[in-house]
Amino acid sequence: MEIESTTSSPPEWDAYVRCHPQGTAYHLSAAVAIGNETFGLRTTYCVAREAGGRLIGVLPVVEQSSVLFGRFHVSLPFFTYGGILADDEEVAAVLARHAADLARARHAGHLELRHTELLSGLNLPRRTDKVSMLLPLPSSEAALFRQLGARLRSRIRRVDRQALQFEWGGAGLLPDFYGVFAPAMHALGTPVYPRRFFETTYRALSQHIRVLVVRLSGEVQAGAILIGHGSRIEVPWSAATPVAKHAGINMRMYWEMLREAVRLEAQAFDFGRSTRDSGTYQFKARWGAMPLQLHWHYWLPEGASIPKLNHSNPKYALAASVWRRMPLWCANVLGPHIIRNLP
Repeated sequence: MEIESTTSSPPEWDAYVRCHPQGTAYHLSAAVAIGNETFGLRTTYCVAREAGGRLIGVLPVVEQSSVLFGRFHVSLPFFTYGGILADDEEVAAVLARHAADLARARHAGHLELRHTELLSGLNLPRRTDKVSMLLPLPSSEAALFRQLGARLRSRIRRVDRQALQFEWGGAGLLPDFYGVFAPAMHALGTPVYPRRFFETTYRALSQHIRVLVVRLSGEVQAGAILIGHGSRIEVPWSAATPVAKHAGINMRMYWEMLREAVRLEAQAFDFGRSTRDSGTYQFKARWGAMPLQLHWHYWLPEGASIPKLNHSNPKYALAASVWRRMPLWCANVLGPHIIRNLP
């Protein structure tokens, strides 16, 4: 077995990803490059080959660093999915050891590998507090509406009395989406991605991505970005104004997304990542979504513990509190410089 690392993807990379049962849109070479193209982050394509040269495993690695959290490597930041794809656990273990060697050589504080399955052959510590929330979809909109339950159906019908306009489209709707997304992230105390991040993501995944915006009296009140991979359609980013949340427009937007997923014959709708029993977890569970365990494996220097780059970390929580008090215009200017180094 031979392992190689390059700064650009080998020609066979995408073909391998598309054929692998755990491959996602985020594993595709153009998506792996999003961090580099948007923020200039060092990106490494690790591949394993058998003696004859055939590709038998891939692993994308992106390097990030910040004043608060130091230098670290992630496969793959900004997205829920993107870890090792390999023919078997032996190949996966070799790729993981290679990535750990790269992290060690770059004096990284940790390496994070994001998987939807437990790779027992890695023998690495892991986090299990994160889940994806998946809703299996029936073959018709009517069947989907019936399975939601009376209370949820009533809320959807009630919002339908408003004169909402739903617009599906592409890159042209990103400014409308971003106009809702940026203030929503500010209210959460989270630095916002720059608009160019979404523009780069759209170009990289143009065959897999759609944008939805919801208008009330001509004003955008909610928006979402959907990405399809395999038999699923995922909503990694969505946002709504305070007005939309109060009026239940965000609920109606989710129903519109589910209808579209059924129309496109998806087998499941992925509501995105949540922490177990959090508010977002409970919101998604009300739609009938079930948790899919995520396994995030870590290489750590000897004696180090699994990092907490989230609100459970006092440094992170303090920064979020300060961020919410910052004027929105200032947060929008500074946010992209900070979020580039948050995984």
